[in-house]
Amino acid sequence: MKLSNNTILITGGSAGIGLAFAERFVKAGNTVIVTGRREHVLQSAKDKVPGLITRVSDLDIESERAALFDWVTANYPEVNVLVNNAGIQQRFSVLKADAKSNWAYFNKELTTNIEAPIHLSMLFAPFFATKADAAIINVTSGLAFTPFAIAPIYSATKAALHSFTMSLRHQLSDTSVEVIEVAPPAVNTDLGGTGLHVHGEPLDAFADGIFEGLAEGLSEIGYGTSVARLRMSRDEIDQYAASMYNATKNMLE
Repeated sequence: MKLSNNTILITGGSAGIGLAFAERFVKAGNTVIVTGRREHVLQSAKDKVPGLITRVSDLDIESERAALFDWVTANYPEVNVLVNNAGIQQRFSVLKADAKSNWAYFNKELTTNIEAPIHLSMLFAPFFATKADAAIINVTSGLAFTPFAIAPIYSATKAALHSFTMSLRHQLSDTSVEVIEVAPPAVNTDLGGTGLHVHGEPLDAFADGIFEGLAEGLSEIGYGTSVARLRMSRDEIDQYAASMYNATKNMLE
Protein backbone atom coordinates (compact mmCIF):
# COMPACT_ATOMS: atom_id res chain seq x y z
CA MET A 1 0.00 0.00 0.00
CA LYS A 2 1.07 3.59 -0.43
CA LEU A 3 2.24 5.06 2.85
CA SER A 4 1.27 8.70 2.36
CA ASN A 5 -1.72 10.77 1.26
CA ASN A 6 -4.24 8.35 2.75
CA THR A 7 -7.11 8.91 5.16
CA ILE A 8 -6.84 6.14 7.71
CA LEU A 9 -9.19 4.85 10.41
CA ILE A 10 -7.48 2.92 13.22
CA THR A 11 -9.56 1.12 15.82
CA GLY A 12 -8.09 0.92 19.30
CA GLY A 13 -5.72 3.68 18.24
CA SER A 14 -5.47 5.61 21.50
CA ALA A 15 -2.63 3.54 23.00
CA GLY A 16 -0.19 0.71 22.38
CA ILE A 17 0.24 -0.66 18.88
CA GLY A 18 -2.61 1.41 17.47
CA LEU A 19 -1.13 4.68 18.66
CA ALA A 20 2.35 3.70 17.47
CA PHE A 21 0.89 3.08 14.02
CA ALA A 22 -1.03 6.37 14.17
CA GLU A 23 2.15 8.31 14.97
CA ARG A 24 3.96 6.86 12.00
CA PHE A 25 1.08 7.33 9.59
CA VAL A 26 0.73 10.99 10.63
CA LYS A 27 4.47 11.57 10.18
CA ALA A 28 4.25 10.00 6.71
CA GLY A 29 1.68 12.58 5.63
CA ASN A 30 -1.66 10.88 6.20
CA THR A 31 -4.91 12.02 7.79
CA VAL A 32 -5.44 9.65 10.73
CA ILE A 33 -8.63 8.99 12.70
CA VAL A 34 -8.48 6.81 15.81
CA THR A 35 -11.30 5.33 17.86
CA GLY A 36 -11.50 4.14 21.44
CA ARG A 37 -13.97 3.80 24.29
CA ARG A 38 -12.41 6.32 26.68
CA GLU A 39 -12.48 10.05 25.97
CA HIS A 40 -9.59 10.90 28.32
CA VAL A 41 -7.31 8.32 26.72
CA LEU A 42 -8.18 9.66 23.27
CA GLN A 43 -7.40 13.18 24.49
CA SER A 44 -3.99 11.99 25.71
CA ALA A 45 -3.36 10.51 22.27
CA LYS A 46 -4.27 13.84 20.63
CA ASP A 47 -1.90 15.65 22.98
CA LYS A 48 0.88 13.26 21.99
CA VAL A 49 0.18 13.28 18.24
CA PRO A 50 -0.83 16.73 16.97
CA GLY A 51 -3.32 16.54 14.14
CA LEU A 52 -4.80 13.24 15.23
CA ILE A 53 -8.59 13.01 14.81
CA THR A 54 -10.42 11.07 17.51
CA ARG A 55 -13.86 9.52 17.89
CA VAL A 56 -15.32 7.81 20.94
CA SER A 57 -16.86 4.51 19.86
CA ASP A 58 -17.65 1.23 21.61
CA LEU A 59 -17.05 -1.33 18.89
CA ASP A 60 -18.61 -4.11 20.96
CA ILE A 61 -21.99 -2.61 20.03
CA GLU A 62 -23.30 -3.32 16.53
CA SER A 63 -25.12 0.02 16.20
CA GLU A 64 -21.96 1.93 17.16
CA ARG A 65 -19.96 0.17 14.45
CA ALA A 66 -22.57 1.17 11.88
CA ALA A 67 -22.64 4.70 13.29
CA LEU A 68 -18.85 4.90 13.07
CA PHE A 69 -18.95 3.89 9.42
CA ASP A 70 -21.63 6.49 8.69
CA TRP A 71 -19.74 9.23 10.56
CA VAL A 72 -16.38 8.53 8.95
CA THR A 73 -17.68 8.24 5.39
CA ALA A 74 -19.85 11.36 5.77
CA ASN A 75 -17.17 13.56 7.35
CA TYR A 76 -14.08 12.06 5.72
CA PRO A 77 -15.34 10.62 2.40
CA GLU A 78 -11.75 10.29 1.20
CA VAL A 79 -11.13 7.55 3.81
CA ASN A 80 -9.39 4.66 2.07
CA VAL A 81 -7.63 2.62 4.78
CA LEU A 82 -9.09 0.69 7.71
CA VAL A 83 -6.80 -0.72 10.40
CA ASN A 84 -8.64 -3.25 12.56
CA ASN A 85 -6.37 -3.08 15.58
CA ALA A 86 -8.64 -3.03 18.67
CA GLY A 87 -8.28 -6.15 20.77
CA ILE A 88 -8.32 -7.47 24.32
CA GLN A 89 -6.64 -10.49 25.90
CA GLN A 90 -7.93 -12.49 28.86
CA ARG A 91 -5.97 -15.25 30.54
CA PHE A 92 -7.98 -17.85 32.41
CA SER A 93 -8.44 -21.51 33.25
CA VAL A 94 -11.58 -23.09 31.79
CA LEU A 95 -11.76 -25.20 34.96
CA LYS A 96 -12.05 -22.11 37.14
CA ALA A 97 -14.01 -19.78 34.87
CA ASP A 98 -17.60 -19.18 35.90
CA ALA A 99 -19.03 -19.28 32.39
CA LYS A 100 -22.61 -19.55 33.63
CA SER A 101 -22.84 -16.29 35.54
CA ASN A 102 -19.91 -14.44 33.97
CA TRP A 103 -20.30 -15.18 30.25
CA ALA A 104 -20.53 -11.47 29.38
CA TYR A 105 -16.92 -11.08 30.52
CA PHE A 106 -15.68 -13.81 28.20
CA ASN A 107 -17.97 -12.90 25.34
CA LYS A 108 -16.49 -9.40 25.27
CA GLU A 109 -13.27 -10.90 23.92
CA LEU A 110 -15.23 -12.47 21.06
CA THR A 111 -17.08 -9.29 20.13
CA THR A 112 -14.00 -7.05 20.35
CA ASN A 113 -11.51 -9.34 18.64
CA ILE A 114 -13.52 -11.01 15.90
CA GLU A 115 -17.09 -9.72 15.53
CA ALA A 116 -16.06 -6.05 15.33
CA PRO A 117 -13.26 -6.38 12.75
CA ILE A 118 -15.33 -8.66 10.52
CA HIS A 119 -18.31 -6.29 10.66
CA LEU A 120 -16.16 -3.22 9.97
CA SER A 121 -14.39 -4.96 7.10
CA MET A 122 -17.73 -5.84 5.53
CA LEU A 123 -18.99 -2.27 5.99
CA PHE A 124 -15.94 -0.61 4.47
CA ALA A 125 -15.01 -3.10 1.70
CA PRO A 126 -17.72 -2.02 -0.79
CA PHE A 127 -16.97 1.66 -0.07
CA PHE A 128 -13.24 1.12 -0.56
CA ALA A 129 -13.76 -0.83 -3.76
CA THR A 130 -14.85 2.43 -5.43
CA LYS A 131 -11.46 4.03 -4.65
CA ALA A 132 -8.35 4.03 -6.81
CA ASP A 133 -6.23 2.87 -3.85
CA ALA A 134 -7.44 1.36 -0.60
CA ALA A 135 -6.43 -1.13 2.07
CA ILE A 136 -7.82 -3.12 4.97
CA ILE A 137 -5.19 -4.03 7.55
CA ASN A 138 -6.17 -6.66 10.11
CA VAL A 139 -3.98 -6.99 13.18
CA THR A 140 -3.97 -10.63 14.23
CA SER A 141 -1.17 -12.21 16.27
CA GLY A 142 1.53 -14.82 16.21
CA LEU A 143 -0.95 -16.64 18.46
CA ALA A 144 -3.23 -17.06 15.45
CA PHE A 145 -0.75 -19.73 14.36
CA THR A 146 0.60 -21.09 17.68
CA PRO A 147 -2.13 -20.80 20.33
CA PHE A 148 -1.31 -19.56 23.80
CA ALA A 149 -3.26 -22.05 25.88
CA ILE A 150 -3.72 -19.76 28.89
CA ALA A 151 -5.37 -17.18 26.60
CA PRO A 152 -7.65 -19.59 24.72
CA ILE A 153 -10.33 -17.21 23.47
CA TYR A 154 -7.78 -14.61 22.38
CA SER A 155 -5.83 -17.21 20.41
CA ALA A 156 -9.01 -18.54 18.81
CA THR A 157 -10.24 -15.09 17.79
CA LYS A 158 -6.92 -14.26 16.19
CA ALA A 159 -6.91 -17.57 14.29
CA ALA A 160 -10.43 -16.78 13.07
CA LEU A 161 -9.41 -13.29 12.00
CA HIS A 162 -6.44 -14.73 10.11
CA SER A 163 -8.78 -17.09 8.23
CA PHE A 164 -11.25 -14.28 7.50
CA THR A 165 -8.41 -12.07 6.26
CA MET A 166 -7.30 -14.75 3.80
CA SER A 167 -10.84 -15.09 2.45
CA LEU A 168 -11.25 -11.33 2.26
CA ARG A 169 -8.00 -11.03 0.30
CA HIS A 170 -9.26 -13.53 -2.26
CA GLN A 171 -12.67 -11.87 -2.57
CA LEU A 172 -11.15 -8.42 -3.07
CA SER A 173 -8.31 -9.56 -5.32
CA ASP A 174 -9.99 -8.10 -8.41
CA THR A 175 -10.58 -4.72 -6.76
CA SER A 176 -8.34 -1.83 -5.74
CA VAL A 177 -8.44 -2.94 -2.09
CA GLU A 178 -5.30 -4.49 -0.63
CA VAL A 179 -5.86 -6.82 2.31
CA ILE A 180 -2.93 -6.96 4.70
CA GLU A 181 -2.41 -9.02 7.83
CA VAL A 182 -0.10 -7.84 10.60
CA ALA A 183 0.76 -10.65 13.02
CA PRO A 184 2.61 -9.26 16.06
CA PRO A 185 4.61 -11.33 18.51
CA ALA A 186 4.45 -10.33 22.17
CA VAL A 187 4.99 -6.57 22.21
CA ASN A 188 5.68 -4.47 25.29
CA THR A 189 2.23 -2.90 25.71
CA ASP A 190 -0.50 -3.13 28.34
CA LEU A 191 -2.47 -5.78 26.43
CA GLY A 192 -4.18 -8.01 28.98
CA GLY A 193 -3.00 -5.85 31.88
CA THR A 194 -0.04 -3.77 32.98
CA GLY A 195 3.22 -5.67 33.15
CA LEU A 196 2.16 -8.84 31.35
CA HIS A 197 4.16 -8.10 28.20
CA VAL A 198 7.27 -6.37 29.53
CA HIS A 199 9.27 -9.24 28.03
CA GLY A 200 7.91 -8.47 24.57
CA GLU A 201 9.44 -6.65 21.65
CA PRO A 202 10.00 -2.90 22.17
CA LEU A 203 6.95 -1.11 20.78
CA ASP A 204 8.81 1.40 18.61
CA ALA A 205 11.11 -1.21 17.08
CA PHE A 206 8.09 -3.41 16.33
CA ALA A 207 6.12 -0.56 14.70
CA ASP A 208 9.13 0.45 12.60
CA GLY A 209 9.51 -3.16 11.45
CA ILE A 210 5.87 -3.39 10.42
CA PHE A 211 6.16 -0.18 8.41
CA GLU A 212 9.15 -1.63 6.60
CA GLY A 213 6.93 -4.56 5.62
CA LEU A 214 4.19 -2.21 4.43
CA ALA A 215 6.73 -0.30 2.34
CA GLU A 216 7.85 -3.60 0.78
CA GLY A 217 4.26 -4.38 -0.19
CA LEU A 218 3.95 -7.54 1.91
CA SER A 219 0.46 -8.96 2.41
CA GLU A 220 1.42 -10.82 5.63
CA ILE A 221 3.80 -9.11 8.01
CA GLY A 222 5.32 -10.64 11.10
CA TYR A 223 8.06 -9.41 13.39
CA GLY A 224 10.55 -11.13 15.65
CA THR A 225 9.34 -14.53 16.79
CA SER A 226 6.08 -14.30 14.84
CA VAL A 227 7.88 -14.37 11.48
CA ALA A 228 8.72 -18.08 11.73
CA ARG A 229 5.28 -18.92 13.13
CA LEU A 230 3.55 -17.68 9.98
CA ARG A 231 4.99 -20.67 8.10
CA MET A 232 5.41 -23.39 10.74
CA SER A 233 4.48 -26.98 9.98
CA ARG A 234 1.74 -28.63 12.03
CA ASP A 235 4.29 -30.59 14.04
CA GLU A 236 6.22 -27.41 14.82
CA ILE A 237 3.00 -25.66 15.84
CA ASP A 238 2.11 -28.48 18.24
CA GLN A 239 5.57 -28.40 19.79
CA TYR A 240 5.66 -24.62 20.11
CA ALA A 241 2.18 -24.41 21.66
CA ALA A 242 3.01 -27.16 24.15
CA SER A 243 6.25 -25.50 25.17
CA MET A 244 4.50 -22.15 25.70
CA TYR A 245 1.83 -23.80 27.86
CA ASN A 246 4.32 -25.71 29.96
CA ALA A 247 6.27 -22.49 30.55
CA THR A 248 3.23 -20.47 31.60
CA LYS A 249 0.59 -22.81 33.08
CA ASN A 250 1.61 -21.89 36.63
CA MET A 251 0.20 -18.40 35.91
CA LEU A 252 -3.29 -19.92 36.17
CA GLU A 253 -2.77 -21.42 39.61
